[in-house]
Amino acid sequence: MNPDLSRLQPYPFQKLAALFREVAPNPDYRPISLHIGEPKHATPQFIKDALAANLGGLANYPTTAGSDGLRASIAGWLQRRYGLPAPDAKTQILPVNGSREALFAFAQAVIDRTRPDPAVVCPNPFYQIYEGAALLAGATPHFLNTLPEDDYALNLDQLPQNVWQRAQLIYVCSPGNPNGHVMPLAEWKALFELGDCHNFIIASDECYSEIYFGENKPLGALQAAQQLGRSDYKNLVVFSSLSKRSNVPGMRSGFVAGDAKILERFALYRTYHGCAMNPAVQAASIAAWNDEAHVAENRRLYAEKFARVTGILEPVLPVALPDAGFYLWLRAPVADAAFAQQLYRDYNVSVLPGSFLAREARGTNPGAGFIRIALVAEPDETVEGAQRIRKLVASGL
Repeated sequence: MNPDLSRLQPYPFQKLAALFREVAPNPDYRPISLHIGEPKHATPQFIKDALAANLGGLANYPTTAGSDGLRASIAGWLQRRYGLPAPDAKTQILPVNGSREALFAFAQAVIDRTRPDPAVVCPNPFYQIYEGAALLAGATPHFLNTLPEDDYALNLDQLPQNVWQRAQLIYVCSPGNPNGHVMPLAEWKALFELGDCHNFIIASDECYSEIYFGENKPLGALQAAQQLGRSDYKNLVVFSSLSKRSNVPGMRSGFVAGDAKILERFALYRTYHGCAMNPAVQAASIAAWNDEAHVAENRRLYAEKFARVTGILEPVLPVALPDAGFYLWLRAPVADAAFAQQLYRDYNVSVLPGSFLAREARGTNPGAGFIRIALVAEPDETVEGAQRIRKLVASGL
């Protein structure tokens, strides 16, 4: 067996399940799940219709590159959404089976094991796929603590030069999971300049990009590159997905886009990896990328829930809207794991302790003392969960 498998840590939800096994939930309350970022809004009917109408495609082997129509629809969406020159659909876009599998596979394809002690840099707290991908690619993960006093920005000075010299890949997430921070142009500029200095690849996870408030569309990595005169997207690859945007997490559909030279090699890897997208899913994905009305309605539902939930929690907890995304990242009144356990025991509501989403780096776990609340359920259920959280905090614990 691959010895690096022993380096993997339990997933946050495994840790949460172990924490909850120590107590029994209050049977007077129906369970409310706010711990996992799984969209619960209804899948739009037109997407399901497109999927069903194209089941005949199951009789054919799909290609790794996906259909011309799918790549063209993604290119058109990128052009409309970010005001970009139309990306080359053949060389700068590659469909993938959701961003999760692509984020993992990407490290396996790009890490050069022949170079001594390869490093992969990740934000901290973070999506655990980044760490697992680094470890199984034979690299060492190094963490940049994203802290409230820095407005959750990437403080690149935290890591010494000898780490940056060995860095081959950095994962960034904007809007961020769990804090919702959107990287501004200045932050991208600093990262691009450091990347140019040390020749590492930037993998930008943008799966929350379409959940924002008002007209404040999050800046994307390709958009930032264009604004900074980096039209070739050198060493930059963006990962996006329909899961959150279109409420189709079970469809497993997304794309990677950016540096054509990197995508050419990644496509070669994926040809052997055997991860071509189902033809029926491709047809449904085209329908989804070509429509914005359902995305606007999705944002409206999230905005409604954020407004109601923050109004409920403000009297008892310091709470503010994130830049974007569907999480509230809140400082808990007591230790985060203890708070999550007591909330589950007394009120049958599950939230995720922030320390489960982070690693200790430079003497601190930057998730400790926080809880992540995913506002993914239907509005009434989400509001009821917030009301129970308020009761617990108001009780003095």
